[in-house]
Amino acid sequence: MSRIFLLSPAHCGGERARLVLNDRAAFDLARRVRGGAGAPIGEVFSFFSGLYFRGKLAYARAFARPPHGGVGIYVITPTEGLRPADEPVDLDRLRRFASVDIAGDDPRYRTPLDRDARRLAERIETDGEVILLGSIATGKYVEPLMAALGERLRFPLDFVGRGDMSRGGLLLRCARAGTELTYVGIRDAVRRGPRPPRLRPSTPARSRRSR
Repeated sequence: MSRIFLLSPAHCGGERARLVLNDRAAFDLARRVRGGAGAPIGEVFSFFSGLYFRGKLAYARAFARPPHGGVGIYVITPTEGLRPADEPVDLDRLRRFASVDIAGDDPRYRTPLDRDARRLAERIETDGEVILLGSIATGKYVEPLMAALGERLRFPLDFVGRGDMSRGGLLLRCARAGTELTYVGIRDAVRRGPRPPRLRPSTPARSRRSR
């Protein structure tokens, strides 16, 4: 059975995004974004968002099972629908992303997302799963994806009640440990719930060996 991950986008208008978009920025990622080849959208959004997106990307890389010859990880974008996480983006595209504040009724966001979600639904097997790593508390991601994918759209049960930082930390730990979370369908799921206990601090490998 194939398993494809959809990663909710990073905020492209925040402080860290502005660092990359600054024409005078001299650090490596900013230089690559301004260069001809660009930089992978997954890497760029990980810089924009920090722990949460890094966790999503690491987890998806660990557990994606794409259909033969297909893409296993897509990123939801503000203006270009679903794009492969390894696809390079340049400065012009990032500025277009930053120009749109994602809202469910904005056609600049919805039209390409609706299009790509339908295409994805046509490509995956009938028993394939599409896992959303993002918020299901609002309809801006869920509604267009559910319309195209139906029961094949699922999400990690452990996301319920967690904030972004907690989700990011959980996903990183699972990716490192090779432990996959439990997924449930979104249609009948509880979208909000009590906050789970805080994650315990990770124990450094050296400390574990010394016991």
